[in-house]
Amino acid sequence: MVGEQIASRELLFRITERDLMLRYKQTVMGVGWAIVMPLVNTAIFSIIFTRVARIDTGMPYPLYAYSGLLAWNLFASSLRFASTSLTSNSTLVTKISFPREILPISAVLVTLVDSIVGAAVLAAMMAYYHVAITPAVLLLPVLLAIEIAFTCAVALLLSMANLFYRDVKYLLEFLITVWMFATSVVYPVELIDGRLGAVLRLNPMVPIIDGFRTVLIRGAVPDLAPLAAAAFVAFAALLVAWATFHQAEFRFAENI
Repeated sequence: MVGEQIASRELLFRITERDLMLRYKQTVMGVGWAIVMPLVNTAIFSIIFTRVARIDTGMPYPLYAYSGLLAWNLFASSLRFASTSLTSNSTLVTKISFPREILPISAVLVTLVDSIVGAAVLAAMMAYYHVAITPAVLLLPVLLAIEIAFTCAVALLLSMANLFYRDVKYLLEFLITVWMFATSVVYPVELIDGRLGAVLRLNPMVPIIDGFRTVLIRGAVPDLAPLAAAAFVAFAALLVAWATFHQAEFRFAENI
């Protein structure tokens, strides 16, 4: 499977380039949408959690919310586009021989480009709040690799599931919404005590998003134990999802 991916890397880049162009074709703002939506959500949650129900995040709340939403949108938007990546490319899937996992993975790479654009706003916000960059930022590629691995794992499973059961794409929005509020995106899950809090902290996205905030905004090294657990889950899930996807691949054409 790895050899197929290496041999098909040019196809992966071309499909990613095509999808990136199609996503913003005939739009007025283009990639600006990658900035506008996190900013709007940041403004909404800032009003809620600074004026209505105040919470202590240990940093300016707009920074807390935007950094969490930026990392979360990489995950959530990838799943939205990856879930339909096989069904929306039915001609390729049924008539051309290539590793089909390229399609959901390309959806993740396209969303990664959006996140890089959105990171420019985060850098501006950090400058506004006088947040300095520290050597801890060197851990950022590690955190990004963990998140991408976990995102690709879920994306492979969802794209395959949506091919066999078309109502998966309708359930996905509900899943993403619930998952977001079960993650430290707009509030710290540490505020929730008891069994529910313990269950929420098992979510692998919690240490990943907290890790991004810790290295970028707090300028420190994140807690390594939960991050190592999240990394293990991410890469183990990727191996299982990839193998499952590869085994079911021969049934794709007849079910599309």
